[in-house]
Amino acid sequence: MSDKAPDKKPAAPTKSTAQLLGDRRLKLKRLRDELKQDPYGQRTDGLIRLNAARDAFSQAADTAHKAAQEAAKEEGAAPADPNADERAVVAVAGRVVQHRVMGNLIFLSVRDDSGDLQIAVSKKTVGQPDFGLAKMTDYGDIVTAKGALGTTKTGEVTLWAGEGFEVGEDAPAYRILTKSLALPPGKHHGLTDPETRYRKRYVDLYANPEVMQTMQTRSRILKATRDYLTDDQPERGFLEVETPMMQAIPGGAAARPFETHHNALDIDLFLRIAPELYLKRLLVAGMPRVFEINRNFRNEGIDRSHNPEFTMLELYQAYGDLYSVMDLTENLFRHLASTVCGGTTLPFGEVQVDYAAFERRKYLDLFNQHNDFDHSDHAALVAKGDSLGLKTQDVDHDVLLNSVWEETVEQHLIQPTFVIDYPASLCPLTKRKPDEPEIAERFELFVCGMELANAYTELNDPDVQEANFKAQDTGLTGEDAVEAATFRNIDEDFLEALRVGMPPAGGLGIGIDRLVMLLTNQQSIRDVILFPLMRPQG
Repeated sequence: MSDKAPDKKPAAPTKSTAQLLGDRRLKLKRLRDELKQDPYGQRTDGLIRLNAARDAFSQAADTAHKAAQEAAKEEGAAPADPNADERAVVAVAGRVVQHRVMGNLIFLSVRDDSGDLQIAVSKKTVGQPDFGLAKMTDYGDIVTAKGALGTTKTGEVTLWAGEGFEVGEDAPAYRILTKSLALPPGKHHGLTDPETRYRKRYVDLYANPEVMQTMQTRSRILKATRDYLTDDQPERGFLEVETPMMQAIPGGAAARPFETHHNALDIDLFLRIAPELYLKRLLVAGMPRVFEINRNFRNEGIDRSHNPEFTMLELYQAYGDLYSVMDLTENLFRHLASTVCGGTTLPFGEVQVDYAAFERRKYLDLFNQHNDFDHSDHAALVAKGDSLGLKTQDVDHDVLLNSVWEETVEQHLIQPTFVIDYPASLCPLTKRKPDEPEIAERFELFVCGMELANAYTELNDPDVQEANFKAQDTGLTGEDAVEAATFRNIDEDFLEALRVGMPPAGGLGIGIDRLVMLLTNQQSIRDVILFPLMRPQG
């Protein structure tokens, strides 16, 4: 007798990508030619979402049904009365994310935007045609099923296709509504590569339910923001408006714009970097409280908190000021955290952010706190700038001060902090403090080292505004000079609007993408934008 170990059963050969795709094409052909089924479906009425189906499950009805089945199996017992089955019968649709064939019983897990649900297809119940459809289903196919809600032996809520109603042509137990011809993400690792996830968001959203949940939360944040601002309360009552995204003169912020050309008028235009100057025109026109939630475009770099196309909330409140919009901002953030995200203390990375407690700190006090010299010491400021690798030669003191501030202070602003009292030279669209003309009535809101909001007591003196437009930054070169120049584009029509008369006002801008990052605990702006900008492949 040989002592050689018996040969192991050879593993089934692994199919190539081309073979797997070919199998899907063959099934597509079978659906059309043999089964006379439309592989891309038709209108399907009466469907409910999968979470609603799970909610419709009744434990009592399931227990009664199983007891009746057991009684029917006992010798001499009368057959179970199908009319006594009180289980809920529902119709659902979703994408197949699991598929197991167990003889004459097939289990599938389907997924929609509300979650997953298991479907069981029994050959005995549905018959051969529908069972054959279930058997040839692939991962990624979109299917529909109708049946009674019950549980398996392990207690998992399951739709039992074909049970609880009379199956017919008008009420099929199971159908393939869309045949997927692409291979789905791997069973075990799924879709994890960030580059692929962002490029193929249409796969990412169904393959990674947590991504779907983040995007749904984003939508709820936007709706809650609109509802809050438009609510007819004394301190709110804002009107939502829309202003031009293509502008002849870019303005309202310091940024490099995207340029385009309008052929019919033969004029150059710019995608807007901010809606500010148009929203202020509406204050002049007599709209006392206006806001816009829409896209801005800045021809700049990409990192974890910047995308060239981004969503901003910008609002203006006539007869308000810096502090009225500061109160509004604090109340809005607290409202969104508690009503949309479930509480005023929320995680962001390893930090617990308390949206019930906002600090208010002065710009120069923070600078002095986080640097080892006074903000007025120019020689020390230049030395600090040099140590940080910043441009310091022939740069205006306040411009360099702000560059050092950004490098040394922002990272320490973890809990919600309103930074107030900025140097006026940095804020050409902002009113000065009456008793301190070198200080601007401006705040920026920081959370976890990120700027979330920017607000002013708005400048409404047309002569001062014109002088600011014509002023030049000292020491700015290259990209900095290009960006700052947009602040000083002379929009003559806007100046004329100010001459007509704009009421005293407070203005506010909030970066919606960053706000969603914070409230959903996402560390990259790309994870809260459905289709972030990507470099073309190839």
